[in-house]
Amino acid sequence: MLSRVKGYFRERREDVEDYTGGRLGKLILLLVIVYLLVTMVLGMYWSSEPDTFSVREYTRSLSSEMNREPVTGFATTATMIRIAETLLDKPGGYISNDIFPPGLWMDNMPAWEFGVLVQLRDLSRAMRKDISRSQSQSAEDPDLTIAEPQFHFDSGSWAIPSTEGEYRRGINGLKSYLNRLSRPDQPDAQFFARADNLNNWLADLQTRLGSLSRTLGESVGKQSVQDSMTMSDNSDPLQEAVKGEEIKTPWTKLDDAFYEARGTSWALVHIFKAIEVDFRKVLNDKNALTSVRQVIIELEGTQGSMWSPVILNGSGFGVLANHSLTMAAYLSRANAAIIDLRELLSQG
Repeated sequence: MLSRVKGYFRERREDVEDYTGGRLGKLILLLVIVYLLVTMVLGMYWSSEPDTFSVREYTRSLSSEMNREPVTGFATTATMIRIAETLLDKPGGYISNDIFPPGLWMDNMPAWEFGVLVQLRDLSRAMRKDISRSQSQSAEDPDLTIAEPQFHFDSGSWAIPSTEGEYRRGINGLKSYLNRLSRPDQPDAQFFARADNLNNWLADLQTRLGSLSRTLGESVGKQSVQDSMTMSDNSDPLQEAVKGEEIKTPWTKLDDAFYEARGTSWALVHIFKAIEVDFRKVLNDKNALTSVRQVIIELEGTQGSMWSPVILNGSGFGVLANHSLTMAAYLSRANAAIIDLRELLSQG
């Protein structure tokens, strides 16, 4: 009798365990599905690129908020601050160093962030090296010596220290420089809006855009002649020319290159609008204002709405669109306008 009772309770306990285990498994599966759906929706929201903003309106509002006059250099510095803050405070925050979904799965937005970051790095270096100094023997600005290296910190560091924390220090350095620049009692903060300073930064930018345009243009593959091929025997003029090697951007990198170009152009649209304000006198003197506005027009063209959920890579004259070639065309025209701008700035 006792053994029957024990057997009965043993069977009931096994039934309860099976029932509980089954419910727990279903609950875990449901939670996983909900988590994946939530991260998918968040990923779509976080992938939306920030809108452009009015540089002039932002400069006016910030100068009014600080109760300062928008002196020369105010627009450029304020724009750098706004760009850097947008990089960190946009939907989803800074994503490039995320170690959890959905940021871990995303690659388009990190590529966009890198494009913006490169422009912040280049301009902050130009500010520290040239624009804030009257001559090569002048002392560096103390705030820019903090800001410039902070933006060069590892873009993928998650903690100890975090990338966001280091970039915040760079933003604070720019804010301190802007505060000193706009105060009449702080003459040590300077912004020299000279043609040579602008030309030095444009030289770096020209190579950046040239490299991006080449990478985008290689989405369909093209022949490239190496130096070793040009050194072949050319004594026979009827000899067939040596064909170059085909270079093509891997299909897995097409969207990365495209969104890096989008981020680069987004940052440059605002930077050139700030340059139009702060360097207006020298641009007018050199008859170069038209070239700056042409650069802005071409860069604004890169920010058109994307109606396709994926980056299409049709052949150059094929049925499907090729978004990379379209982007390369805008960047190439902007680069051509920059070359014209540099020539005008170099003239006496």
